[in-house]
Amino acid sequence: MENDNISNGIESIQPLESNQPWWQRFKHGLNEFYHAPYRQTMARAARDEEDFFMLLMFAESLGIDNPASFYTLELQPLFLENFHEWHTRMGMDRCPFDHVGCC
Repeated sequence: MENDNISNGIESIQPLESNQPWWQRFKHGLNEFYHAPYRQTMARAARDEEDFFMLLMFAESLGIDNPASFYTLELQPLFLENFHEWHTRMGMDRCPFDHVGCC
């Protein structure tokens, strides 16, 4: 997962150039009208889903029994760069691990 897609929610729709036909500009405006109110909701849902996935991945390290730890162990090094953002968002001021020096 790219961090930009999660922080921005749904990928932003680029505005059409003025040399496009009127119906394409109208279609783009209508699409923007219907999707704009839900962008923040979708971004929040994606962030919550990523937070839950991070919890599942690092649950065994945090002292929570996790039956899927065998499968998520190989993913931990890939997500360590996002770990600092996650643990501060979860309300942990300092890193809960001694072996990870993110703070």
